[in-house]
Amino acid sequence: MATAYWLLKSEPETFSIHDLENAPNQTTDWGGVRNYQARNSIRDQMKPGDRVLFYHSNAEPSGVAGIAKVSSAPYADATALDANDPYFDPKSRAENPTWYAVDIEWVQTFTSVVPLERLKADPELAGMEVLRKGSRLSVQAVSKLHFDRVLKLAKLVARGL
Repeated sequence: MATAYWLLKSEPETFSIHDLENAPNQTTDWGGVRNYQARNSIRDQMKPGDRVLFYHSNAEPSGVAGIAKVSSAPYADATALDANDPYFDPKSRAENPTWYAVDIEWVQTFTSVVPLERLKADPELAGMEVLRKGSRLSVQAVSKLHFDRVLKLAKLVARGL
């Protein structure tokens, strides 16, 4: 089974790469996604072992803050079934869920965030979804070439280059 690559967005005030690094077992559920396209990616395409660029959005600076990996198969998102949860969806049912989640596991926190402006300035990242004007998806497929390039940029940014 081939590894797929993803970019997952989170506002660091809500949940950051540091929160993931410090979570029990360095793992968390990636639930609360309420966009059908993102849901379809989680439900139909994400597999254990897939690699993840962890992106801090609405931050100073916004950018890729580290790496995680998918550590579970997709499963029904429990937040959709909990009437006390802000992500509750009264139309979702345990026997026929509308929303899905996966578990992700921390791999690495970058020394410095690879800022969005640096990503935009790199011609090798042309076509990357996060760089498309108006792109708001919190779950995005990433090519292996783009994933590997972001890792190289993280090393350059850490060295101040």
